This record gives sequence, structure tokens and C-alpha cells, in this order.
Amino acid sequence: MALITWNAEQHETKVAFADDEHKILFDKLNKLYDLATGGAERSNIGSALDDLIAYVVEHFAHEEKEMQAKNYAGYVAHKAEHDALVGICAGLQTKFHAGEGDVTADTGALVKGWLDSHIPTFDRAYESTLNS
Repeated sequence: MALITWNAEQHETKVAFADDEHKILFDKLNKLYDLATGGAERSNIGSALDDLIAYVVEHFAHEEKEMQAKNYAGYVAHKAEHDALVGICAGLQTKFHAGEGDVTADTGALVKGWLDSHIPTFDRAYESTLNS
């Protein structure tokens, strides 16, 4: 069962690239969650974790580039939100690969909660600027 499902009411930003990338991000998070909670091999979980984090970093960089190109007024606060999540993810990734941590249902819930809050609050706010 999917941890997070993209739906327009909750997640649509009306910025085409962002909505497309969010859907991919959700798919990658769901894959990691299914592996981690389904008893998959640690190496498979690690590969999915690395893939998700790499995609998150790539997506955030794309959003930030677009915000800067349009001189988005909320850029600094938005980037701080991104940096905070990347820091959490990098810490988990380091611990996981050192054998000092696991990806759990709580990990998935944390990322889902962040996305469910961040997209409506921060990403929707850039719609008019990025679509101008």
C-alpha cells in the first residue's frame, strides 16, 4: 500500500515541472517505504534510499534554480526548508550505510508529513512567480 498518494487538492502547485517531479518523488518514497516495511534485503533498501535522496537533492536544486531565476521573494525561507530536510536525510543515509540505523515506518511517516506540510505551504506560494 502506498505511503503517500499525489492528489491535486493537497499537492498540486500548478507549476508543471514541480507537479511532475513531486509525483516521481512520491513514487520513489513509496518504493523505499514498501521495501523497508516489507522485509527487503538491506542492500535493496539502501539502493532505494540513495535513489530517493539523490532525487530529492536534484528536485530541490531545480526548484531553487527556478525561484532564483524569477527573483522569488520567498526563496531564502524556502531554501532553508529544503536544507533542513536534506540534512535529516543525509544523517539517516550516513547512519544506515554505517549499520547504525534503519529505514522504518516512522522514517516514512516523517518524510510524508514533511511533504504534506511543505508542498501546500511553501511550494504553492511560488505558483504566481514561477508561472509569470
